Amino acid sequence: MKVLVVEDDRKVAGFIELGLKEEGYVVDVASDGEEATMMAHVYQYDVILLDIMLPKKNGFQVAMELRREGRSTPILMLTSRDAVEDIVRGLDAGADDYLAKPFRFEELLARVRALARRGGAERMETLRFGTIVMDRLRHTVTVVDQIIDLTAKEFQLLEYFLLHPEEVVRRTSLLEKVWDMHFDPESNVVDVHIGNLRRKLKQASALEKIETIRGVGFALRPTTEAVSRR
Repeated sequence: MKVLVVEDDRKVAGFIELGLKEEGYVVDVASDGEEATMMAHVYQYDVILLDIMLPKKNGFQVAMELRREGRSTPILMLTSRDAVEDIVRGLDAGADDYLAKPFRFEELLARVRALARRGGAERMETLRFGTIVMDRLRHTVTVVDQIIDLTAKEFQLLEYFLLHPEEVVRRTSLLEKVWDMHFDPESNVVDVHIGNLRRKLKQASALEKIETIRGVGFALRPTTEAVSRR
């Protein structure tokens, strides 16, 4: 999942960013309300963690603007202001949940997972394509009932392909959703990780493979053997 953390306190933002990345999330950080709004316009996020007391534009304003535009990304407001009127104002502005500082990181993770599950069909707990089954809550992948060991990035790559089966996925989309917006687009990191993922799927006897579409990107598609079994 890709998460936007909007927090002007660098120490707090760094703590949240590091913790989320260790859990396998892709994280962008904005330090003020205007930057947050711009990033939410440019990139697609699964969850936004939004502080209220921000420079240039506060969290209430950011949430209201995104909701007026019809953006439905789940918003979790993070703030030291836990008065009832602030909670009400935040929820009325469009926030989906509210967490007062200081908080335990385990609770933050639980709330992020809960908000992500509310995202509809795209947040289905189980993804399937042919012989590949992914349990997004338990963070496991099985092929023909055999669990395969994937790194965090390999899991995120496969998750993105399972969300877009048989579609051609561009490298730029993978860099944005699986890595982050600052990653060098000239890097071969995508090809390296896809190569490793292909090998693991093949070793597990998957009847699906990730094809390279020359000059465009990649696509998860059934092999000839899988098609013949239909």
